Amino acid sequence: MRIQEWSGRRGAVPAALRSRPVAVSALALALSLTAGVAAVADPPPPPDAASGSATGSVDPTPGADGLGDPYYPKDGNGGYDALHYDVAIDYNPPTHRLTGKATITAKATQHLSAFNLDFAGPPVGSVAVNGQPARFQKTGEHELVVTPGAPLPLGQPFTVIVDYAGTARDTKGDGWTYSPSGGAFAAGEPHSATTWYPLNDTPLDKVTFTVRATVPTGWDVASNGLRASDVPAGAGKHTVTWEAKDPIIGYLTTIAIDKFTRLSQKSGNTPLESFFAPGGAQQKQELEKKLPGVLAFGQQLYGAYPFESGGGIYVDTDLRFSLETQTRPIYAPWTDLNTVVHENAHQWWGNSVSIKQWRDICLNECFASYTADILYPERVEKRNADRIYHRALAAADQAGVWSTPLYDPGKGKEFSTVYSRGPLFLHALRRTIGDDVFFTALRDFAQQHKHGNASIPEFRQFVQSRAKENLDGFFNAWLNGRQRPADKYLYPGSLGGQNKQAPQAPESEGPLDWPFGRGDRK
Repeated sequence: MRIQEWSGRRGAVPAALRSRPVAVSALALALSLTAGVAAVADPPPPPDAASGSATGSVDPTPGADGLGDPYYPKDGNGGYDALHYDVAIDYNPPTHRLTGKATITAKATQHLSAFNLDFAGPPVGSVAVNGQPARFQKTGEHELVVTPGAPLPLGQPFTVIVDYAGTARDTKGDGWTYSPSGGAFAAGEPHSATTWYPLNDTPLDKVTFTVRATVPTGWDVASNGLRASDVPAGAGKHTVTWEAKDPIIGYLTTIAIDKFTRLSQKSGNTPLESFFAPGGAQQKQELEKKLPGVLAFGQQLYGAYPFESGGGIYVDTDLRFSLETQTRPIYAPWTDLNTVVHENAHQWWGNSVSIKQWRDICLNECFASYTADILYPERVEKRNADRIYHRALAAADQAGVWSTPLYDPGKGKEFSTVYSRGPLFLHALRRTIGDDVFFTALRDFAQQHKHGNASIPEFRQFVQSRAKENLDGFFNAWLNGRQRPADKYLYPGSLGGQNKQAPQAPESEGPLDWPFGRGDRK
């Protein structure tokens, strides 16, 4: 995410032990770090293959209504692992009426008497589990409590269908958002998806994703992944289907409905499809033509592009942020090349390698900011990376960023110093361990955690395993410290000596000097 102004506004753990190994380790870490979350008991015996019932006397219980993330404890739900979302909506732009049918395929991770979905969208009309009507109740801000007619045994796949309809309200950048043209799109972090479909809203429950959007003739639909079909749907309507076959999490899903102009490109064998809303967004087509080169640059740094498609969605709505929605970022009108580089670096850092909890947000924003604010100017614009560092350090000192740590910055501070202190941290780390170790470690970490989840402590341990130096003091100062790091950590290697005598204020040196320290927020 990139924000239009420097101040930030505005974590999660999976529903239960998942069949995918990365998710199992994620839950174990989260439970060990989060106070107040019940310990995981030994799993009950597996269901009897013939009868489908448990081979013991374990009573079914409700899944947890939240996963205890330190920042957002009610995000996500316990008792099941979501596997696929198939979201069919019919949207009428003039009236903003949204009629939806969400089909959720999941697997029970405990004997379930009831479970929750996260949903804050239009009123729910009915819920069915495995084809049978289920009781349901809306509670809290986003809890949809579902009680199936019969308990769901541990390990059993099941299907939930939720029908809902009503006015899709304008969240103005916290989910479903109206466009000046009369269209709409979904974007927001850390929450967005709950405003237009029900899900297990946690970064650790990655799924495959299908969207089937029926809209009036003349309106187009953009979403994640690849466009699978566009077919007539009765008088004056058509249905556009998009499929994301690579794992995705809730806030990275999107849909955009407007009278778009399209731009098709390729980066190697990867198809790129970009969309431009009516109005000022049309002027961004020349900028988007740089995307193939931007993705090639990312591949040089972090390995193969991790998804089956790419592109962008340029809106004409007054947003204070741009967002790295998977394969196809949402771009605000003020988007520039720095923003495009930032959001596409997120395809590796944040989208493919996703956080475990929201206190790990540096794994997203520090890396995307370093890529856009230092590496791209250095490698492509041929600018001096150390000089950029010193000028940005002077700006950081003036802004007083040191009291907020990069790891576990606190709820409401997630999107603050990660944009300024974050790239400084990574450049200082690079100068401490050397280019060969640094870039190899980043590439290997990104590839080893492809389509999975990771934490800042895991990144720290991984880099330490590659480095000769003991990095405890360095990491403690940069990641956990609440004051300016000592000079030995601020000025390692080529950053020391006479280079320390840098200007004490950020001067204008080129188009990418600013908004250094603002990330993807204006």
